[in-house]
Amino acid sequence: MVIYGKQLILHMLNKHSKKIKKIFLSKECDKAIFNKIRSLNIEFLRIDNKKAQALSKNGNHQGFLAEVDDFVFSDLKDIKTLDFLVILYGLSDVGNIGAICRSAYALGADAIVYIGKNINLSGVIRTSSGAIYEIPFCMVEDGANLLNELKQSGFYLYATAKDGEEIFKFQKKVALILGSEGYGLSNKVINKCDKSIAIKMKHNWDSLNVSAAFAIFCDRIINGR
Repeated sequence: MVIYGKQLILHMLNKHSKKIKKIFLSKECDKAIFNKIRSLNIEFLRIDNKKAQALSKNGNHQGFLAEVDDFVFSDLKDIKTLDFLVILYGLSDVGNIGAICRSAYALGADAIVYIGKNINLSGVIRTSSGAIYEIPFCMVEDGANLLNELKQSGFYLYATAKDGEEIFKFQKKVALILGSEGYGLSNKVINKCDKSIAIKMKHNWDSLNVSAAFAIFCDRIINGR
């Protein structure tokens, strides 16, 4: 898998250098970065911008690209032993998923579970600035079965919904369920959860970007248990 972007590559060099197979440079980099690459004995190649654009599929690579090991998803059985899970139920935008990974890691969530069959991993790695490597991340196909398993494991399920209740006190073992960007959670999913929660807004505003809403919910949960 190829990833790209200066800050992401620097993060990988500093924290996950063993996952890097090869680095591609299409621009001159400063001496400190170059020496870092050499000191870690990572193979590197100088390439032209045409090759860099092809490897990044015309993404904004900033002259820094890397071939890395395949991403390893966390095991659900290990995640179920934790206390605060973030469940992405129907999200598809890699920018939102990446932002949620950053906030989850920065604010203190324990793990993320993505419900679906496929995910644009390279996109999420890039938009998360590498945070996806810092927090357990699991992928599960059957969302309904997952919610049942979590209940049996002692999780209290909080569904995010516009008509939910605004609360600031939460159970100790929590799964926060986030719905799709356009439609939120279905009634079927909401009905499987223990409580629906919302963020009450001023000025008759009725919605927030899902990643912004998550950061607020995450902070409330961390400080309200």
